[in-house]
Amino acid sequence: MPWFVIYTKPRTEKKVAERLAQLGVQVYCPLVTTIKQWSDRKKKVQEPLLSSYVFVQLDEKQRDLVFQVSGVVRYVFWLGRPAVVRNQEIEALQESLQHTLTSFEVRAHKVGDVISIPAGPFQGKEGIIRQLSKNSLQLVLTELGVLITLHKEEL
Repeated sequence: MPWFVIYTKPRTEKKVAERLAQLGVQVYCPLVTTIKQWSDRKKKVQEPLLSSYVFVQLDEKQRDLVFQVSGVVRYVFWLGRPAVVRNQEIEALQESLQHTLTSFEVRAHKVGDVISIPAGPFQGKEGIIRQLSKNSLQLVLTELGVLITLHKEEL
């Protein structure tokens, strides 16, 4: 069965995935653990890797089933047809998320440098440093055209 990509309402990815699973749909919502800081505490939180996107595996005939879940907006289309993701790509994404980046060290880098990400979901991808601070690093991934922020984990 093929994997399809569903576009969801903002910040509903985990709920949509949970409700689709309850309907018996094979679903995958890639999650990463991040540290959120409030004024009084820090907490590890699981957030979707891809905002507003969830992958579902079902037959072409069952595609309308996902619209029974609130929060589902539409399927993502490519060249006039629903976008299909190969099993190998889903498996590669799952495997890469098992090796998450827990910390990093900024060493003599400056804005504009091109660096390769050593570990985590974007391992091996190159990015241009856009912003540096004591505890974080913003990269523009040249291959994907997205901006990511890496935070130094304090123990």
